Amino acid sequence: MVFERAWRPRPGVWFSSAAGPKDGRSSHRNAERTAGATQQADAVTNTTDKNTNTSDAAGQRFPGKSRLRDAASYSRVFKNARRSRDKLFTVLTSDNGGSGARLGLAISKKYCRLAVGRNRLKRVVRESFREHQADLGGLDVVVLNQPGTERASNQALFASLARHWQRCGAAGTAAQDKTLNG
Repeated sequence: MVFERAWRPRPGVWFSSAAGPKDGRSSHRNAERTAGATQQADAVTNTTDKNTNTSDAAGQRFPGKSRLRDAASYSRVFKNARRSRDKLFTVLTSDNGGSGARLGLAISKKYCRLAVGRNRLKRVVRESFREHQADLGGLDVVVLNQPGTERASNQALFASLARHWQRCGAAGTAAQDKTLNG
């Protein structure tokens, strides 16, 4: 018994692929694809060449030593927190023993439904924290969003966070002075 294919290709019909037809024929579609792919590859090469030579981008990253990484760190901040709150954010701070300021984010889906919005908030908070990190000394900071953050502009978010960092920095230095002076 000889088995045959369940279907037979129709004669004269060929299926296109990105590499082109197997029988040597060319197609205008394949030529367009090949030209487009070459232009895209050139564009990617040009952008990567520009990005690899910049040292500023590497200096502005958010390093791991500046993050709260484990649940115990978050619990310690929530347990021993000093609070700063306004319409947009609640900022909780706690002393960390002088190892430099560290940031934790608790951006709630309850107040910002779309992931795009939550990611925008995280980027804004990280950037603002990076700019003010030197003023915060040895504090662990957790930032929580409030109901109005989803609709607020980036400028309003940065202004709100700047006020929080100022309050937290002043409270942190006052608390450190109190512990040093007894």
